[in-house]
Amino acid sequence: MLKQRVITALVLLAVLLPALFAPIAWPFALLMMLMAGAAAWEWARLNSASALPALAMGAAVAVACALALLAGWVRVGPSVAWWLAFGVWVLGGALALRVGPGAWHTLPRVARWLLGLAAVWTAWLALSSAKATGINFILSIFCLVWVADIAAYFGGKAFGRRKLALAISPGKSWEGVWSGMLGVQLLAFAWIQADRHWQLANLDSLSLFSVLLNRLGIAGLVLTLVFLSAMSVVGDLVESLVKRSAGAKDSSGLLPGHGGVLDRVDALLPVFPIAMALCTL
Repeated sequence: MLKQRVITALVLLAVLLPALFAPIAWPFALLMMLMAGAAAWEWARLNSASALPALAMGAAVAVACALALLAGWVRVGPSVAWWLAFGVWVLGGALALRVGPGAWHTLPRVARWLLGLAAVWTAWLALSSAKATGINFILSIFCLVWVADIAAYFGGKAFGRRKLALAISPGKSWEGVWSGMLGVQLLAFAWIQADRHWQLANLDSLSLFSVLLNRLGIAGLVLTLVFLSAMSVVGDLVESLVKRSAGAKDSSGLLPGHGGVLDRVDALLPVFPIAMALCTL
């Protein structure tokens, strides 16, 4: 199992890194388009879609991504898309966590499909636009999510006592969430200092942390980072809820040893578009 996970991770990195560090935006956008189509297909299957409709929804999201790429939205992402995603995740995420795994499938199936497809498409657009903004910018958002997850894991292991959502994800604790938030604050402080140093070397872009600091000040930065850390947890919990409701361990078997695409990007789905929305304030 470990060998399989390592091999899959190496293959993914071999494909992802050249696209991410390419001097132009479209290779990364195309790669993310394939992943978005796969994620939409997984979401449809987890929400009671049969084989053909699930494939159709995956293809529809991929086509929507391609049309947005051709329209130039990757370079200048429409802010309405970011705020649409903001609303979907804050309101839809709260609704999903409120009803719980047992009641999730009682919601109208079409509404569940549309929520997921909208979340996947806006996440693709935000990822692609973040890449077009600059490597430093997109890497800072990736690292925010990864540090929040890693710090939450170790903080929960060391200090976890009070369960966050026992019916959805028994391993998560409030102490883990707070540890993740603290880890992100420390990351932001270190990255902002690095931004100030790297500017002397003609850095391609500011990080998300420096952008938020410049626009919102220190208090605004701290609050938005707390919010983004919380939304990464919401993304994780929503995907866990949907899988538990469907009786599935993984979103699919597309990534041997890792499950499916949604299993790997669940925390990224809300954070990227919400980060882009906050950068427009």
